[in-house]
Amino acid sequence: MTADSLTLMVVHAHPDDEASSTGGVLATYSDQGVRTVVVTCTNGEFGDAPGQIKPGEDGHDELAVAQLRLAELRRSGQILGVSELELLGYHDSGMPDWDYKDRPDAFCNVPLDDVADRIGALIKTYQPQVIISYDDQGLYQHPDHVHAARAAAAAAGQTAIAAKYYQIAMRGSSWRKVWAALRDLGEDVPDPREFTPEQLRQATEAEARITTTVDIRPVLARKRDALLAHASQIQDSWFSKLPPEIAESAFGQESFVRVSDSTGATVPETDLFAGLR
Repeated sequence: MTADSLTLMVVHAHPDDEASSTGGVLATYSDQGVRTVVVTCTNGEFGDAPGQIKPGEDGHDELAVAQLRLAELRRSGQILGVSELELLGYHDSGMPDWDYKDRPDAFCNVPLDDVADRIGALIKTYQPQVIISYDDQGLYQHPDHVHAARAAAAAAGQTAIAAKYYQIAMRGSSWRKVWAALRDLGEDVPDPREFTPEQLRQATEAEARITTTVDIRPVLARKRDALLAHASQIQDSWFSKLPPEIAESAFGQESFVRVSDSTGATVPETDLFAGLR
């Protein structure tokens, strides 16, 4: 297949996830002529309002925050060359330890089959060869990320259209480089001692499962610009403070776990479309 006959679909929970988790592959494959589709499940209502005002504080207007975050998402998509942006429009559930997630309109409380059906309809429309979402068993257990991951996996399985399905993988070794560099700069970042032995074990095992690593160094500046387009959520970003060599070393690649594949491509891979062209 030629690049212009290929489609990559990524399924995310909130505005800004497309940049932080998959900005590099979106820009890379867009530059190659691949059609890129971003599905965003929620409007991000429980992000910060301007001035870093949190949900529940005076001045936090959910509708205004959603409108702002969706505008930032569209700008990020333009920077990354996203071909199609699909908004499912569900309500942000908030962080795992917040009571907001108990609201009946929260995304995490929408029946999984309903969400999977909507994502499945988009898969049928766009016919992606490759689909990416999160690891629902990963260390980051945000309720919206878990729900999006399970719905995307269900939709991919039910439609059986995509040749390859991937989960986003975070390299603990890369984050340790970042934290060490930021600590040297006087930033307040997690200390390894803050993590339990079980969390450290899970992180090590997750890194060992990585099958696919894509070099995104040629588009790393665009990933950074897309992330910073979400200015309402990234005040005084540590990302912009990293020394260039650390940023390139830690974030110069995006990694994934290949969960299903019908191409027979061998692993490890350096191309999400290996076996398809």
